[in-house]
Amino acid sequence: MDLFTNLTLIIVGMAGGIAVGSGFVAFITVLDIISRLAQISGGWRFIHNYEYAIVTGVLFFTIIDFHGWVMPFPIWMTTIVGLFMGIFIGMLAAALTEVINVLPILVKRLRLQIHILTLLMAMALGKIAGSLFQWMIFEVW
Repeated sequence: MDLFTNLTLIIVGMAGGIAVGSGFVAFITVLDIISRLAQISGGWRFIHNYEYAIVTGVLFFTIIDFHGWVMPFPIWMTTIVGLFMGIFIGMLAAALTEVINVLPILVKRLRLQIHILTLLMAMALGKIAGSLFQWMIFEVW
């Protein structure tokens, strides 16, 4: 590749990384994750350790992703870990939705007050179907 292409890839990659990193920090800040964790655990004196743990985890798993490392676990262990990861991500998404009041605004604007249960079920089933499609179809390719 020529110099221009490499520089363009570097700039786009850095911009994407900054955007994702900023979104992650905003997400953690809006949900007040670290202070809530310190409050629940009673560990206000360890609040810097919580911050370091999050940053270290993000860096470690980014390096693992970049290098394509694979950890061959048995299928039952992968299933359990995947289940807990899915629950964690789902709860974070639900908390973010609650914080920014997306659903009440959506229901009011689209006049769906009597269909809110259907809307919630469609969202949940769509997420499940999309995840299964990605894991079963795209991961094979």
